[in-house]
Amino acid sequence: MGHRNAEIVICGAGIAGISVAWQLAVKHRMKNVVLVDERPPMTLTSDKSTEAYRNWWPGPDDAMVRLMNRSIDLLEELAQASDNRFLMNRRGYVYATADPGRAEALRESGELASSYGAGPLRVHAGGGRSEYQPALSKGWEGQPEGADLILDRALIRDAFPCLTPETVAILHARRCGWFSGQQLGMLMLEDARAAGVEVIEGRVEWIETSGGRVSSIQVGTGSGVLSIGTSRFVVAAGPMLAEVGALLGLELPVFSELHLKISIKDHLGAVPRIAPFLIWEDSQRLEWSEEEREFLAGLPDGEMLTGEMPPGAHLRPEGRGANRHLLILWPYHLDPVAENFPLPIPEHYAEICLRGISTMIPGLGAYVERMPKPWVDGGYYTKTRDNRPLVGPLPVEGAFVHGALSGYGLMASAATSELAAAHITESRLPEYAPAFHPGRYEDEEYVAKIEGWVDSTQL
Repeated sequence: MGHRNAEIVICGAGIAGISVAWQLAVKHRMKNVVLVDERPPMTLTSDKSTEAYRNWWPGPDDAMVRLMNRSIDLLEELAQASDNRFLMNRRGYVYATADPGRAEALRESGELASSYGAGPLRVHAGGGRSEYQPALSKGWEGQPEGADLILDRALIRDAFPCLTPETVAILHARRCGWFSGQQLGMLMLEDARAAGVEVIEGRVEWIETSGGRVSSIQVGTGSGVLSIGTSRFVVAAGPMLAEVGALLGLELPVFSELHLKISIKDHLGAVPRIAPFLIWEDSQRLEWSEEEREFLAGLPDGEMLTGEMPPGAHLRPEGRGANRHLLILWPYHLDPVAENFPLPIPEHYAEICLRGISTMIPGLGAYVERMPKPWVDGGYYTKTRDNRPLVGPLPVEGAFVHGALSGYGLMASAATSELAAAHITESRLPEYAPAFHPGRYEDEEYVAKIEGWVDSTQL
């Protein structure tokens, strides 16, 4: 058995682990930081997301808005300092509906998010000249804050011609967009390595404690077991968060959902290349032939597929230049699942996604019968019951967690890692820190409160 020492060991080299390592080594100048993962960096869910970001969180309080505003501030600083190496844009999120009742719900969620600090809500109802400002295709500077609620159907058709003519309202959240998650992760990893961070390929197999405190970590590597003496350890293991937490004798309050996405080539140009992130807010029933219904009836999820499907089909353009690919997702399966690799991908997922997104964008319906060969992949969203991250100290002294980043890991990581590093270095904490502290579930009043929360417009 080999042996060495480290000031701190971080388990997980996805965006959660890399960003913490970056904060500790680059910002706090901590020496001898070790990052451990049995897979290459940025491999699992960090490599599988839509790479989008937003500050648009309707509630039930302002904690997520404040966290995301801080994270976007930091991302913009990184983009500016790196000549926008990770291709950050601010095209926005567009929530669309054909339901007049849902239009009012969009107004209410917009007013709520605005009151929490997401920026002003501008309403465009028609009857005069609109001040609506379309998004730029590149960059983020000079773009509006807040959101635009468009109720003028003529303006909707003019600004978003690919949407179904049935669309009666859209909410265009503006401090939102996407970037290259891989480039962001590699930028941080390069800086971290330059500051002395060491990456070890291996699996954390055992955590030694002494007197209720972390004392060493045993890592299984290709050349044997490596024992790393350390008094501080960070669980940043993404979908393996619970598994690594168990090595500390802890049952972390997390579960995982399988989220998939498809990529197809839009050779017909159904979606403009400058389009924002487009999200359909309405539930729907897919159209099936009798023969198809008979086939679906034999599938485990057949009853759901032939009934009312949930809202949330969404897409964005992918790539630059002549690239005409689209990323399409529809999280209609949201039951907690065990984490299995390789991913259990339903054979019909791509077709279901395409049919669902065609309700919002009819031009994509041309692909239903002749689908371009899809690429299908995904990852696990590891979540808490309140869909907020776990960031802070654990009951074992010297142990910390930076995880449960759900589907917002890339967008939140700049601020959540800053928060984790503040806990680790005993620096000043931001006011929103208690909202994400892992000990919050010990508060019975808080637990009772979150039972009534509704996860609204949270894609």
